[in-house]
Order: sequence, then structure tokens, then C-alpha cells
Amino acid sequence: MALSESKTELWDLDISVIQPEGKGLGPATDGTSGTKPFRGVFEQFVQPCLAELLGSSLFIFVGCLSVIENTEGTGRLQPALAHGLALGIVIAVLGEISGGHFNPAVSVSVFLIGGLNIILLVPYILAQICGGMIGAGLAKAAVSLPLIGNHYICLGFSLVFYSTSHVAEVIMTLFLTMVVCMGAVNECTRSLLAPLCIGLTVTADILAGGAVSGVCMNPARAFGLAMVANYWSYHWIYWVGPMSGALLTASFIRYCRPLIFWGLDTCLYNFPV
Repeated sequence: MALSESKTELWDLDISVIQPEGKGLGPATDGTSGTKPFRGVFEQFVQPCLAELLGSSLFIFVGCLSVIENTEGTGRLQPALAHGLALGIVIAVLGEISGGHFNPAVSVSVFLIGGLNIILLVPYILAQICGGMIGAGLAKAAVSLPLIGNHYICLGFSLVFYSTSHVAEVIMTLFLTMVVCMGAVNECTRSLLAPLCIGLTVTADILAGGAVSGVCMNPARAFGLAMVANYWSYHWIYWVGPMSGALLTASFIRYCRPLIFWGLDTCLYNFPV
């Protein structure tokens, strides 16, 4: 179902039932033209940001809660499955409204390839950061552990001991954003299985690199957890790494395409602008 079709079906209310024809305050007689400006602004700007806020909150809450208790016994499988499944579900449910980013790095990469209006970029990132704080705060409220100091690890991060942690964040975010851009944004390669593929990518990244950097790939998640736990050590890694991965993805798609597809550009590079 197309984005415009889904929104039309959700908000196609019969205003004439509320305001009979010819009896409104304005001169319009079709019963709907008076609501079009507000409806257009709400659908184009407010509704997507609310979807990003809600989806980010739910995704980060579930992900944090999966490792916040019994941190020594959870291993990597439980948080990997929880993060992947939660992300796939919120993308499937809310993706038709906002695109299902829930990650500033994803929003930046989608914007750079032409899949997101520049007017929505900053509101999306702000909504995702607020969602990260809400999700982390709800996770903190749901348990009795004191989330200070080294208990920051309980929220889903492993302490960073390796100088290669930044490189790991870059590569794993590159993997994630590449799947998003090619599986959900590109009109000729996107698939109905995109939510599943994106969730499985997050699961694979956590299983592979959880012991290296904690595998954040999401600056909004990092900021929310740091704010709740008041623990800012190594925080820069979870901004610089994912954003670098997003930039690499956009560069790879925009400038390296001819080398990969050997000039077959009739459909393989059909990104919305």
C-alpha cells in the first residue's frame, strides 16, 4: 500500500456528517475544503514525527529491557533477538506513516540519497532523540537496578576496551543503512520483506560485534541511555561511528553505482528525489 493511499484511508472522514452542506462558517460547500490546510500539514509534518517518536520509544524500551536484568546471563542472543524483532515490528507497523527510520543515522543516509525531505530531517532526529530518552527512562522505571556508573552496561552497552570499536560501529552501521536504502527506499530493489531484513541485520550485527563496541548503530539510543544513566564515557563513538557509516552508505550508492552495475541504470538507481 502506498504512503499516500494509507494516509488517505486513515483520515478520509466524512466532514459533511459533522457540518452539513452549506451550513458551515466558511463559504465552502463541499464540506472538506476547510480542513485541507490543517490536514495536509498534519499528515506531512506532525504525523511522521509522532510515528518516529513512538517507534523509537518502543524499540529502545524493548531493547534495553532485554538486557537490563541478569546482565551476566543474557549473553548476546537475547538482546540480538529482542532488538531485531522489536525494530522489525515497529517498521512494519509505522513504516507507512514515517518511513520507519527510528535512527538518526538512517535518516541521514536516506536524506542523502534523496528519500527524505530536508525539512523533515531535523524534526525526525529530534523526535528520535526524544524517543530514545523516553524508552531508556521507561526501562529504568521498569526495574529496580541503580543505573549509574558501570551499570550503564545494563542498558545494552559493553564497556569499550578496543581502539577498533569506532571502526566496528562504522562498518555495522554501513551494513544496516545499506539494507535500509536498498531494501526499503529504492523503488526497484525494495521488498515487502524489508522490515524483516532490517531486523535481521540488527540481529546479525549484535551477534557479530556485541563484544567489540556494544553495537549501538543508533545515536538516539546512545544519547537516551547516556542521559538516563548519566554516563558519558565513550559516548562520542556512538555518534561519530554511525554517522560515518551513514555517509559511507550514501557515497557508495551515489558515486560508486556505475562501477557496480556497469551502466545498467534504467531501474537500479531509481531513488525518489
